[in-house]
Amino acid sequence: MNKNGIAIVDDHLLFAQSLTSLIATLDKYEVLFHSLNGEDFICKLSTQTTVPNLVLLDINMPVMDGLETMGWIKENYPALRVLALSMDDREETIIKMLRLGARGYLLKDIHPDIFEKALDDVLIKGFYFSDRITNTILDSIDKKEETDKLRLKEREMEFLKLACTERTYKEIAEDMFLSPKTIDGYREVLFEKLEVKSRIGLVLYAIKNKLIEV
Repeated sequence: MNKNGIAIVDDHLLFAQSLTSLIATLDKYEVLFHSLNGEDFICKLSTQTTVPNLVLLDINMPVMDGLETMGWIKENYPALRVLALSMDDREETIIKMLRLGARGYLLKDIHPDIFEKALDDVLIKGFYFSDRITNTILDSIDKKEETDKLRLKEREMEFLKLACTERTYKEIAEDMFLSPKTIDGYREVLFEKLEVKSRIGLVLYAIKNKLIEV
């Protein structure tokens, strides 16, 4: 059986070695190479005869970090599927990675079974986001009808698109010339309409329904 090739980009050698050992126990996957940072990844990728099916990308790395690397991948290998794997659980970092085209975001303390499911989902469904990161369920987005977009009012759509940026809710209120309390109201209305529970859920909905470009 042909295995799916994985590239690991992480500057922590011990973690990368442990991850390589874990992947070696999975029937459908194999590690093609390991890179210490984005610059090293670009160099090694250029020497590969086969492009990896999936890249496991750390965020905080020297020389060229995960965000810079994700930007390069988006520009040069847009079809390459990337799963972010990091200890950084900040909302702004997750949103940046989603906007750059990451197909999933995992924290490094996940259970091995969840890790394998994430690999499967990214390759089969195209996305994976755990409840811990998104606080929402992608399946509920898949089931929403196209009419949902039509139910969004113009100002709600404006808020949704701004929520998919790095701007804080306070800055969004200033951009829309509204009070923070009114912005909180828009947020809660969209949470209910779109059946999501977090800002990350809003971003996922916008990406899945092509309301923003990634």
